[in-house]
Amino acid sequence: MRKVGIMGGAFDPIHLGHLLAAEAAREQYALDEVWFMPSHIPPHKSKSGVSGEERLEMVAAAIRSHADFKTLDIELKRGGVSYTIDTIRELKQLHPELEFYFIIGADMVNYLPKWEGIEELASMLHFIGLQRPGSFLELDLMPSFIQDAVLLADMPLVDISSSLIRKRRAAGQSVRYMVTEEVYEYIVRSGLYAVHSR
Repeated sequence: MRKVGIMGGAFDPIHLGHLLAAEAAREQYALDEVWFMPSHIPPHKSKSGVSGEERLEMVAAAIRSHADFKTLDIELKRGGVSYTIDTIRELKQLHPELEFYFIIGADMVNYLPKWEGIEELASMLHFIGLQRPGSFLELDLMPSFIQDAVLLADMPLVDISSSLIRKRRAAGQSVRYMVTEEVYEYIVRSGLYAVHSR
């Protein structure tokens, strides 16, 4: 059975930390592909000022050179708040031949007990939790069904976040080398995140 990693998130914007996490998960768990899935509205965040289409275009630009990385627009098309349980139910119906792994940062592993439909979700896939700078895991304090569903992976500790990139752009500072060159050019060309953008 082919193994597919799903990397969800706002990707507002996608940065090198996302790409390193995806590659670490792909390599350590022998995933055949990783699908990058921008959310429409994440349950834990407010709606982005950047459109879903723009975020999807940045993802596509960032992963273009990787043969095993793909984009997935299922949550953008569905609209509304993007609950992972709804997405995985749909993907399992569309692709019963695939085994899914959901890639998340270690900080998000700690929030799994609060995820919508987590018990059903944990029975449908594995989570791959990646260590991030300053994060710590409380896996041993979680219900056994979550512990059984979580796999851990190591990745280089890169302290880059989308919020940092947005703040730097708003302050007129460079974000080059925090994102791929293609994404950097897209951000600058489109005037994204700058104080006087649009």
